[in-house]
Amino acid sequence: MSTDVVGPASLVEQLYSELEQKVHVLRPKDDFTQLEKAYRVASEAHKDQKRVSGEPYMVHPLNVTLILADMQMDLVCLETGLLHDTVEDTRVSLDQIRKDFGEEVARCVDGVTKLSKLHLYSREERQAESVRKMLLAMVNDIRVIIVKLADRLHNMRTLQFLPRDRQQRIAQETLEIYAPIAHRLGMGKIRGELEDLSFQYLEPDASAELVREIESQRQQNEEFLNKMRHEVEVNLSREGIPARVEGRMKRAYSIFQKMKRQKIGLDQVYDLLALRIVTDSVKNCYAALGVIHNEWHPIPGRIKDFIAIPRPNLYQSLHTSVMGPGGRACEVQIRTEEMHRLAEEGIAAHWKYKEGRKGPGVDDQRVTWLRQLVEWQKELHDPGEFMSTLKVDLYPEEVYAFTPMGKVIVLPRDATPIDFAYAIHSDVGNTCVGAKVNGRIVPLKYSLKNGDVVEILTQSGHFPSKDWLAIVKTSKARNKIKHVI
Repeated sequence: MSTDVVGPASLVEQLYSELEQKVHVLRPKDDFTQLEKAYRVASEAHKDQKRVSGEPYMVHPLNVTLILADMQMDLVCLETGLLHDTVEDTRVSLDQIRKDFGEEVARCVDGVTKLSKLHLYSREERQAESVRKMLLAMVNDIRVIIVKLADRLHNMRTLQFLPRDRQQRIAQETLEIYAPIAHRLGMGKIRGELEDLSFQYLEPDASAELVREIESQRQQNEEFLNKMRHEVEVNLSREGIPARVEGRMKRAYSIFQKMKRQKIGLDQVYDLLALRIVTDSVKNCYAALGVIHNEWHPIPGRIKDFIAIPRPNLYQSLHTSVMGPGGRACEVQIRTEEMHRLAEEGIAAHWKYKEGRKGPGVDDQRVTWLRQLVEWQKELHDPGEFMSTLKVDLYPEEVYAFTPMGKVIVLPRDATPIDFAYAIHSDVGNTCVGAKVNGRIVPLKYSLKNGDVVEILTQSGHFPSKDWLAIVKTSKARNKIKHVI
């Protein structure tokens, strides 16, 4: 929206009107008195402030709140979105917010303010400290980090107005901290956009070249996807499987990562083009997989069942890659509506409010992961170590290994049998003297692979070695070893 066409005051009013309409559709029975009041208070507080772009400052909180409304967040979260910068940047006090909007909104605004106050990029210690605060704020009320992610997303969308050095610092921090947190909370949509925007600023040449290459093939790729989609719809319909089928291209940053990691060209990225089949039941997910494999040859080693074994962020889908028409590779993802909602929105999906229900229960697995993370990170006093172990926890390129009894243990990439042992139980880790993988003895520094069956050999009275600290990958293993040695 350009301020040349719309005057500053009417731009703000237009955005609020858009917000109101959106929220009325999503929550027709709710009382919007407090939301309107939050808008009035924030507008008054920010009225003399401008963004670097020259727009009225209020454009930012309104855009953040529109992002939250798209996630169908509750009114407490939307009011927080409107008010999130008032305590830090204006004369409005937290007590006033508490008095006018209640304890929950005040707590969320306070949480977001505390996160904003520390500038992560100034020094490693400060970065580590601010990330600790963020983790603690997330555990206390997950809405704080959801508002923070929406805030970061709008700032990234308008980063072009900042000086180059600030663009790079903010993009780096987004890529290292915010995108991975969105990933771990299962918020695939936000994570993807944060990564792509960061990529544009951190590697402008590589990003521009890759986008050019993708664009040059867009027409033929879209034709291929449309043809494939039509054939899939016909085949599924013939088998009586209800489904909607969507085509998509892999995101630029994701393609770049894969090309760099595997040292391949764009034409060798098997999942560059993908179809997504959304059906009504788990049974029909597997039935649809059968239909796809009956029609096109699956590419060996590319079938992944994340329904039977969900990812740690609870993502579920069946993935396969097939050789489609004309010998072109295409990835197919198959999931139910509920799985699709969780894949796109993650923990935010829990806030599709059932009246009176207060968000995710304490046992929600994603929040449990956060609680554990906070516990483990409390032990780490060296900021460099804190940040490096945090990154392993946030970026778990997962490895799925099995106990001899068939239990699945999910670990980060390059995890060792020692990590596996500690994932089973602290005592198993402490008394580990060796390991068998797929029936053969392996060194303890062995990097586990997907599908490995791992048997841990233990000896009572045995203690961990200090050398293990150099080879383990998980915070849990590292902290348990430190406790004993």
